[in-house]
Amino acid sequence: MTKYSIILMSGEVDSFLSDLQNLGLVDVTRKQKPFDKDSGDKFVQIQQYNKICKALKGYADPEGNVPAASLASAAEVLRSAESKLEEIKELEVSLKDCRTLAKRAAVWGEFNSADIDRLDKLGFIPRFYHLKNKKFDESLLAEYPCEVIASDDDSVYLIALQTKGETFDFPYSECDFPAKSAKAYEDEAKGLEKNIEEARQELAALAACTPMLEDEQQKLAEQLDLYFASNSTRKEAEDVLSIIEGFAPTDADETVKAFLDEAPVVYLSGRAKVEDNPPIKLRNNKFAKMFEVLTGMYGMPDYNEFDPTPILGPFFMLFFAMCMGDAGYGILLILIGILLGRSKMGMAKLGPLVTTLGVATLIIGFFLGTFFGISLYDAAWFPEPLKKFIFHGKIMGYDTQMVLALGIGVFHIILAMIIKGIVYTQAYGFRQAVSTWGWVLLIIGGIVIAALSLLKVMPSEVTKWAVIVVGVISALGIFIFNTPGRNPLLNVGAGLWDTYNKVTGILGDVLSYIRLYALGLAGGMLGGAFNDLGMMAFNGMPIPGVNYLVLILILVIGHALNLAMSCLGAFVHPLRLTFVEYFKNSGYEGKGKLYKPLAVKKQ
Repeated sequence: MTKYSIILMSGEVDSFLSDLQNLGLVDVTRKQKPFDKDSGDKFVQIQQYNKICKALKGYADPEGNVPAASLASAAEVLRSAESKLEEIKELEVSLKDCRTLAKRAAVWGEFNSADIDRLDKLGFIPRFYHLKNKKFDESLLAEYPCEVIASDDDSVYLIALQTKGETFDFPYSECDFPAKSAKAYEDEAKGLEKNIEEARQELAALAACTPMLEDEQQKLAEQLDLYFASNSTRKEAEDVLSIIEGFAPTDADETVKAFLDEAPVVYLSGRAKVEDNPPIKLRNNKFAKMFEVLTGMYGMPDYNEFDPTPILGPFFMLFFAMCMGDAGYGILLILIGILLGRSKMGMAKLGPLVTTLGVATLIIGFFLGTFFGISLYDAAWFPEPLKKFIFHGKIMGYDTQMVLALGIGVFHIILAMIIKGIVYTQAYGFRQAVSTWGWVLLIIGGIVIAALSLLKVMPSEVTKWAVIVVGVISALGIFIFNTPGRNPLLNVGAGLWDTYNKVTGILGDVLSYIRLYALGLAGGMLGGAFNDLGMMAFNGMPIPGVNYLVLILILVIGHALNLAMSCLGAFVHPLRLTFVEYFKNSGYEGKGKLYKPLAVKKQ
């Protein structure tokens, strides 16, 4: 995120926010600060530098071949630029007037002041007229000493001579005669163009000094920000300035800055820091984006936290499917998700998520061997080769599915601890994360050593030394170096307390994952109970046709109720495993705020 501190007069806030809303990229917070003479002077200076920087951009040499003007300070550059810009403005106005006069003079043909003076010496006073064609009477040419100089589709230009000392009653009003000929004006325009070009070259040299102006503007803005911070409790003020703090994604910097450059504001921008508490905009692929709503239910990550959604998504999908535990219900969820996604309801956005959860339930339900409450492993009609893929039987006297649930729980918690170690290492350094890595090594190392030993892969002597090495290294991290710089005896005490909490906490956390097995088992048993109830009613109903109707009603209503209850449990309990067991062990706090840009709501 990029942070923007935007300063403007309070009276301009509403119109500016309206424009910002149309931009739809900036998450804003409004503030007001005292505006007295000192802050007002700084604000005016910042506006001057901002205005000149914007103006000079139009004169900068794109290839950078124009050397910078040799001026000692930003203030000198500012004064020179203001003077030169004003000069160009005046020259351009004069050039425009000159071209207009040249156009007007062109209709009278070429002449010079000597011609006019010569008529005066001959005793004549020239009179000039500009008439509309429909008002011009050609008979005047015979009655008065006049001559048409030029004409077009709309007008007639003529000159009449009055003899000095005689009255002249020409029936039209005179017009202004140009002071110079068209050529004289054109020559003057060329001179003005040359002066403008020279001024532009000087401005190009001043434009090369823009970094100096921007540095001074930044310095003044920082001084103003510091002034506001040190005087935030002052009540007396002639007026107030509005400070708008905003955040926008860094990849939108070009668009936002282009907008602010054109707006009547002064702004500072820079990469957002953790202490700024910027809003959070998650960046995930299409799959993980479906699960962002679940992350938002707990809380968005802080600016320096990791986004848990890419890991939350696959595990929530797995946990949901295990809690449902029925392939038939997976098919129903797929159909519901498709219909929901095609509808115009407010929950249509959840359609893809429901469909995805349905696909996962269908797959996991197959491996768990349940289809609308029917045990696929025991069903005679189910192909024998496919039964080999169903989790069935016992492991060390326990149901395979229960052992699987506990194994997933252990993996989930270990993954959380690894992520915590990585995040803490990045945020605070390895020394501050030694204790976390000690526990990761102890748990993973213990599991690996135990597995290799039980499988007879690792000899007993090697197992003994592996246990010693892993134990010693883990103990050093957990008991001795858990808090660098502190008294080792205090570290040992803290390590013992942490050990008690970890052992009891992790044991309880792992056991919590049994619910994945229990809910799936309960849903399957309840579905089977409805099947048995339906068949009992079918077999006990002697009336043909009615028995099928009763069977269908019991199955539809029963499985609909079971589906609803299973979905509720499959949603709540995986969230609980994620929000409590996983987030606790991963160190995730989720105290961030969602990025909500000021934008026009789409109809």
